[in-house]
Amino acid sequence: AALENGGITSIGLQGLGGVGKTALALKLAEQLKERYPDAQFYLDLKGSGPLPIPVANALAHVIRAYYPTAKLPESEGELRGIYLSVLHHQRALLLMDNVKDEKQVEPLIPPASCMLLVTSRQHFTLPGLFARSLDSLPPADACRLLLTIAPRIGDQAGEIARLCGYLPLALRLAGGALAKYANLKPAVYARRLTGVRERLKLIEASLSLSYELLSTELQERWRALAVFPDTFDEAAGAAVWELGTEAAQESLGELLAFSLVEWNEPTALYRQHDLARLFADSRLSTDEREAVRQRHSAHYQSVLAAVKALYLKGGDEIIRGLELFDQEWTNIRAGQASAVARAGEDEAAARLCIDYPDSGASVLSLRQHPHEQIKWSESMRDAARRLKRRDVEGRAHGRLGIAYKNLGENRDAIEFFEQHLAIAREIGDRRGEGQALGSLGNAYENLGETRRAIEFFEQHLAIAREIGDRRNEGATVNNLGIAYYSLGETRRAIEFYEQALAIAHEIGYRRVENAALGNLGLAYADLDESKRAIDFLEQSLAIAREIGSRKGEGNALNNLGNAHAALGESRRAIDFYEQALIIAREIGDRRGEGHALWNSALALDNLGERTQAIASAEAALKIREQIEDPNAAKVRKKLEEWRGE
Repeated sequence: AALENGGITSIGLQGLGGVGKTALALKLAEQLKERYPDAQFYLDLKGSGPLPIPVANALAHVIRAYYPTAKLPESEGELRGIYLSVLHHQRALLLMDNVKDEKQVEPLIPPASCMLLVTSRQHFTLPGLFARSLDSLPPADACRLLLTIAPRIGDQAGEIARLCGYLPLALRLAGGALAKYANLKPAVYARRLTGVRERLKLIEASLSLSYELLSTELQERWRALAVFPDTFDEAAGAAVWELGTEAAQESLGELLAFSLVEWNEPTALYRQHDLARLFADSRLSTDEREAVRQRHSAHYQSVLAAVKALYLKGGDEIIRGLELFDQEWTNIRAGQASAVARAGEDEAAARLCIDYPDSGASVLSLRQHPHEQIKWSESMRDAARRLKRRDVEGRAHGRLGIAYKNLGENRDAIEFFEQHLAIAREIGDRRGEGQALGSLGNAYENLGETRRAIEFFEQHLAIAREIGDRRNEGATVNNLGIAYYSLGETRRAIEFYEQALAIAHEIGYRRVENAALGNLGLAYADLDESKRAIDFLEQSLAIAREIGSRKGEGNALNNLGNAHAALGESRRAIDFYEQALIIAREIGDRRGEGHALWNSALALDNLGERTQAIASAEAALKIREQIEDPNAAKVRKKLEEWRGE
């Protein structure tokens, strides 16, 4: 009624755990979904647990429904802007379940065209929120619920409902137990419930009775499920239990019958209610908890390896891999964190600290922000030192360097690349030596030391050809093209790009194909062959989107803007630059952000919008100075000209 009469855009259902907030919200969402045909979202924010979902993750969840291959920024403010942008003019329904407090949900308030449903154990207010508090069921309704679940409860319904505190979750558990066990008399169950009522809270009493009805084996398995911070599938349950999938499915079915796990049929995923998870975890012994964490950690490392395998197959499998990654990211993170926590004392955990970044390298480079890449790489390096794995220690230094380079911190990156190079030469790792040399070339190219970069690239190319490493050969030939383009030798650069493209086609290396096509487009634009340039850049953009490379996508958009600007299409160019700017900020690509701002400044000036051009150029200059971009002087000079200095 409030929605009909008052222009309501946010509804909050508040009350204690187990009172039925989520059930009611889902029912309401079902009734409202026709009003919001563009999208419906459900997200458990886990506000009642020890690890609430960060606001940034919730924002990213919605954004990825529209951009599934996006690698997003860490900054909540930047994510908030993208969130509002994707929901602009959308008729979308967003159910944010199990909210901790107003701080967790306020940034999730969508545009006015959308509807936000919120459930929380906390009572709070938000701008425009129509809030209602839910209490326990009236006695008559509580009895009706029990009798619907298990009609044989009969005249004991009133007493059992009272002992359950008229709390829907407790009533469901009690009714489920009596429906499951025909030989359990309702009067006996009521007496048992009375016995534990004095020493446990009501929900704990209900859970205790359901738990006690399980076999010893099933109790052990249910306790183990507390290791999952999020949803899980049958394979994960089987791994934690050390069972075959069919046996795990049977046990999960038993637990479903007791209402001790929940099942989402469309996603084929299970979960423990947050209250049940806390209860189960409290009954795990120290040894049990350690064992299930080890198995959980090992399983999700294998899931990450499966994600990588799907991604490397290419085509539609790329999207499948990224979808699996997004679905399991909370568990993957928990598995890696668990390995880190145990790595100092447990060699198997130390190996997992190495295997996690190794297994997920292809996808993590797209999905992880550089700051998180640094943390994982540091754990990898520490584990390598503990296990005396110099080869792994070298790779970890290389990954640290790449993360710092992507943040625009090229001087720090060079130090890590030099450590990688020293270790690779020490142990005779020619592939690692080549990779370190190539990375040093990239860093020096970013700093404008192009001749020095070329020396490193040529050394890398020689090693790649010596060991038959065609992937790195293609990447390095492409890098040489970039270096010669920087020196103004565009025709020579094109020769290298064409070699890189041929290698990429030969071995099916889509990343190098994407990069080489983009660079060819940039080169032909430089030669005033804008139509040809646009053709190459559009091919590059399509591949970048296919393989989920947000950096490649941003580069292609930036360069498409340049090509259209050369044709005098400044407004269209600005559209491309704005898209590139959003992506650069999503992935923390400071160099790409600087390029998009500077290019926008030039296009705005061509349109006679000098004030806006100066503002954009000033932002570009600030970034270029911070990352020691050699092109900063060019921006500074143009600003002086525009200001009349």
